[in-house]
Amino acid sequence: MTEVKSDIEIARAAKKKPIMEVGKGLGISEQHLLPYGHDKAKISAEFIKSAQKNTDGKLVLVTAINPTPAGEGKTTTTIGLSDGLNRIGKKAITCIREASLGPNFGVKGGAAGGGYAQVVPMEDMNLHFTGDFHAITTAHNLLSALLDNHIYWGNDLGIDTRRVAWRRVMDMNDRALREIVCSLGGAANGYPREAGFDITVASEVMAILCLANDLNDLKKRLGSIIVAYRRDKSPVYARDLKADDAMTVLLKDAMQPNLVQTLENNPALVHGGPFANIAHGCNSLVATTTALKLADYVVTEAGFGADLGAEKFFDIKCRKAGLKPDVVVIVATVRAMKMHGGVQKEDLGKENAAAVTKGCANLGRHIENIKQFGVPAVVAINHFVSDTSAELEVIREYVASFGEEAIVCRHWAEGSKGIGGLAEKVVELAERGGSQFSPLYPDEMKLFDKIDTIVKRIYRGSEAIADKSVRDQLKQWEDQGYGNLPVCMAKTQYSFSTDPALRGAPTGHVVPVREVRLSAGAGFVVAICGEVMTMPGLPKVPSSEKIFLNECGEIEGLF
Repeated sequence: MTEVKSDIEIARAAKKKPIMEVGKGLGISEQHLLPYGHDKAKISAEFIKSAQKNTDGKLVLVTAINPTPAGEGKTTTTIGLSDGLNRIGKKAITCIREASLGPNFGVKGGAAGGGYAQVVPMEDMNLHFTGDFHAITTAHNLLSALLDNHIYWGNDLGIDTRRVAWRRVMDMNDRALREIVCSLGGAANGYPREAGFDITVASEVMAILCLANDLNDLKKRLGSIIVAYRRDKSPVYARDLKADDAMTVLLKDAMQPNLVQTLENNPALVHGGPFANIAHGCNSLVATTTALKLADYVVTEAGFGADLGAEKFFDIKCRKAGLKPDVVVIVATVRAMKMHGGVQKEDLGKENAAAVTKGCANLGRHIENIKQFGVPAVVAINHFVSDTSAELEVIREYVASFGEEAIVCRHWAEGSKGIGGLAEKVVELAERGGSQFSPLYPDEMKLFDKIDTIVKRIYRGSEAIADKSVRDQLKQWEDQGYGNLPVCMAKTQYSFSTDPALRGAPTGHVVPVREVRLSAGAGFVVAICGEVMTMPGLPKVPSSEKIFLNECGEIEGLF
């Protein structure tokens, strides 16, 4: 039996082009590339500005069913499809998010793809990369320090310390920091108050960097962050603390997209990394819009299932940027269908067409949801060696009942040559020009009604519920002029409901909104539903226990 190489072994054996050569293929001269070693570089703001005169290419979104422990391979499919499009003669660029250290050392792993559909350098991408996350963390916590410092030195802004809304962040899963008391230790350390930490990917600074058009827009948005409220409940902004300029300085380089390459030496822009279960789940607007000016096809992804990532891609990113996606690819696997059909993980290797049939309800729900946005869709069946012909046929026939096509893809094992059928289908759909994209709800709809609309139309719940305090808070924000903002749902990624164990396609469930947060700088309202946490914890056996340096000084255990 042929030995299957690990992702990191495959990545380490890659024959990479010098990054300047990759940039040259996109028409980017060396003067507009800031190299980080030989295999990654940042693209200058000057070049991005000069490219705006170019016409846009086609935009392809890759999304998925609700994730399961069986794995779906959405990022792998995104990269494989981009390589496949290049293989059939289209100029294509991959646009994906950067990896967070939290899940790398926790349970989920990295964000560079897998098998023979990866972006390299895999080790760098899944660790410190070009330092963007560190810059975002530092800028966020500078604002935290300036806020507490202002209160310490007399509180001229009249901040009510009971109504401080700005939490600190770090890029690690650390449940002990979810709720803290700070400034203990006497008068020299300030005024004690309750506070807490979120993971960096949940930071409003992360969302702002990913939605800003340029440095000027970045500064304006940073200044609009609401950090606290006064006793009369009027907001205090980051610009009131004179924090926006210094934060922009810290983010100057982080604002520039990162250029790397796939295993097949095709270009990839990797930039930004908000999670889709607690944030808006898309790579940066700058990276996506820049890629559209440089390629025939841009293949991007949105985090987790289509109920979270795709909905936010459409209702937040596309709405704000005026983007019009041409095609959506929904990734599914036989293994995941079995799990949605009730099969336990240890039994996934056994043929079970009946469980696949039952689990397909989850896939069908996502197909229906994508159709609500008016964008043509195709299903990619990410192939595993344990899949049987009967099981694959169940999915193909089920998808055909929706008038769509499901295509088996073998990019993990074969690279671009294993995904040619999907690449051809994407081109067919895109060039047919059938996209009639529109967001799910209008800007002028009331904030709670927007939440309720997503619950009923996307999650198929009976209603959203919230305490009077939550509804009153939303009404107050509407009165302050924030009622036209979209909503960003923070919810478990594993289910259409708020119960992560409720797989398949449940209906009629109630979605409780526990808390709402105003991200005035990013331009959306976050609705935190059920038990989802904005600071994850580590599992009993974290992935970090398997990560080490071998005798040659090479990293092992990353995936």
